[in-house]
Amino acid sequence: MMTELTTAYMTENCERHIPNPAIPKWSQSYYFNFYDRKAKLGGFIRFGFMENMAETNGFAIFFKDGKPLFTRLNMHLPYTSDRPEGGVTVAGVRLEAVQPLQACRITIDTEDFGVDLLWDQRFAMGDSIVPSEGSDDAIARELAFIHLEGPCDVTGTVRVRGGDIIEINDAGFRDISCGPRNWAGVQHYRLAWPIFDNGMSCVAVHAITEHGDSYQKILHDGERWHHIGKVEEVIEYEADEMGFRHVHWKVWDEDDRLWEFTAQPLFRWQFPFDTFVMVEQMMEYRLSDGTIGYGMGESGFRFPWEGNGN
Repeated sequence: MMTELTTAYMTENCERHIPNPAIPKWSQSYYFNFYDRKAKLGGFIRFGFMENMAETNGFAIFFKDGKPLFTRLNMHLPYTSDRPEGGVTVAGVRLEAVQPLQACRITIDTEDFGVDLLWDQRFAMGDSIVPSEGSDDAIARELAFIHLEGPCDVTGTVRVRGGDIIEINDAGFRDISCGPRNWAGVQHYRLAWPIFDNGMSCVAVHAITEHGDSYQKILHDGERWHHIGKVEEVIEYEADEMGFRHVHWKVWDEDDRLWEFTAQPLFRWQFPFDTFVMVEQMMEYRLSDGTIGYGMGESGFRFPWEGNGN
């Protein structure tokens, strides 16, 4: 008899293999990013497993001084049931849960590039999937049943061509998702994922669907997680209408406190999923009081082109 996939069960076991033959595009994914402001070096790493499609996908993109440093992108590999608990390697990029739901290590070792980095959570992860009120629940229906978020201290080393070792000691986000992953269910989305120097971190996702707007939203004020009640954003795109030139977000938490911030990009890369593409950017954020932060800004687009939400 199949285990009932409750939110509690999926959360507790998310770093293990969780099968679900009932959903064709059932997915488990693990995402990591970071930016070290002293080294001006950052990265985006993702592991995706779609068991019923017999498919594994993954990417590892690192950059320095706004330019690519290492790019490995493999979106249609043979399936593996390995997961972070016990370790999993996808196209030479290895992920291991060092401490369950607390710390993960990612390693890469090639002739010209190497990574040994640890993501250690600052506090327990929060689930950003919440039922929407008066809008479409496309994110929960089409993209994930759970989506756990965790700001982390990121430490370790990056080795570049010639053997130079760069020390990393800053911050980044990780997320874990479990559920369906049907990109075709969303026309477009935009998101902000900043970690600020005052301890505030935020996940604000606005998706546009054929049925209306859908949201994924949670905020940590340095003390505890808060649900976000309202989101407003103004996105200024580059000439290609896909990359962020400048963003301005306003989010109100459950206590009706306004958190307002802007951002400009430091680096940009694109990740193709056949008839969908993610445009991922590392951003420098600034709260309205001047507090600096860093983190991801991302947008996604369904093809044929249906616009960017503006």
